[in-house]
Amino acid sequence: MNAISSALQNNLAERAKNITRRELQVYSDRTKASQAANLRARKVLPMGVPSSFQAYDPYPIVAKRAQGGWIEDVDGHRYIDYNLGFGALFAGHCHPLVQEAMAHQIDNGTLFVSPCESNADVAELLIERFGLPMWRFTNSGTEATMDAIRVARAITGRDHIVKVEGGYHGHHDEVMISMKPALSAAGDASSPTPVPATAGITQAVLRDTIVIPYNDSEALERVLKSGTVACFIVEPAMQNISICLPEDGYLQQVREITRKYGTMLIFDEVKTGITAGWSGATGHFGVTPDLVCLAKSIGGGLPIGAFGGSQECMDQITSGKVLHLGTYNGNPLSMAAVKAVLSQVCTKEATLEAISRNQSIVAECDAIIARSGVPAHTVNLGAKACVTWSATRVRNYRDYKATDFDIAFAQWLHHINRGLMLPPGLDDQWLCSIMHTESDTRRVAEVFEQFVDELIA
Repeated sequence: MNAISSALQNNLAERAKNITRRELQVYSDRTKASQAANLRARKVLPMGVPSSFQAYDPYPIVAKRAQGGWIEDVDGHRYIDYNLGFGALFAGHCHPLVQEAMAHQIDNGTLFVSPCESNADVAELLIERFGLPMWRFTNSGTEATMDAIRVARAITGRDHIVKVEGGYHGHHDEVMISMKPALSAAGDASSPTPVPATAGITQAVLRDTIVIPYNDSEALERVLKSGTVACFIVEPAMQNISICLPEDGYLQQVREITRKYGTMLIFDEVKTGITAGWSGATGHFGVTPDLVCLAKSIGGGLPIGAFGGSQECMDQITSGKVLHLGTYNGNPLSMAAVKAVLSQVCTKEATLEAISRNQSIVAECDAIIARSGVPAHTVNLGAKACVTWSATRVRNYRDYKATDFDIAFAQWLHHINRGLMLPPGLDDQWLCSIMHTESDTRRVAEVFEQFVDELIA
């Protein structure tokens, strides 16, 4: 770290808190209708929201409508939306081709509980992208990871699963462990203690889930030697702690180690999916797992999940050994949206254009960081990126916990008060959609530069 950065590090957090105090008042003054709507909702909804992810300080912006790359709140303020449903809207809001496909399907039925031709259409599109021969559909990423783990247990006859510390794979019991544990309870960094993320997790489930650090192939081999592990479920690039990239060779080592011990490798691509590239992180990093889980952006705004796997894995369902059920699985309305996204909207060309726009944002933010000397860096993967408030790269959850959350919160508040909506969790990443414009992308760097200039003034 250079001299100016060392000096800044001593007082930037206090400056960030001063910015936060001012911006909280601005936020309160300009979002009276959102505040009132949230107070009303709290009387009938726990925390005033339908999902706990949607609750954040001081209170959430309440949305009214959205189009393209923007979203509007109940106070009438319009924001350039880089949150995009926590990364679920690579196609943008209300893309006309997705809308057209949905409107046509609505006229012809939204639920058959009988197969429709578009089930095979979508499966063939996913095969083309991810190279796995068989697919099934669910209604969320949570369901996709839950079903993939069940398939892995069936094929191996083993009970234990392994996940990385700080990883999020949905809200079923087996994976709601060590999502973001307090370090006081998390134990040794090289061999973390499994920590339940919520009440309601049984001790039996806790015993079956083993936690290891990300980017540590030796830790993976150590726990797989027992021969009791059914699967290792992992995001190829972690996106529950901003963006944490795999080190060179890590995923290749993971693939070799899991094969060596007969453990199924599950890539959770719910967030990386089609946003990391046309063939997801699987294609980007050139490592093919046994099972891939998808959701979010493949649906263009509709609830959808999918998991695909090798013939051997998916034959567990074909044979009837594993039951995979769901009334809304592969429903024709969601299939119409997915088919439009995969075949017409998020094409190879459009994906590359969005990635290029995102890289422009990153380059401008990099220049601002270099000029100012602030202890921060950018990380990007495909159409997603983030600014991480640490001078050094984050390799795993423990590194992430050492970043400066005071500055991150001040940045989020500053940006949203200037019409730029970034994910509110401070641990997510922005998504540059197919529908964002060049002026939208320039605005990110403009607002970021304003924030940095005030931080170091």
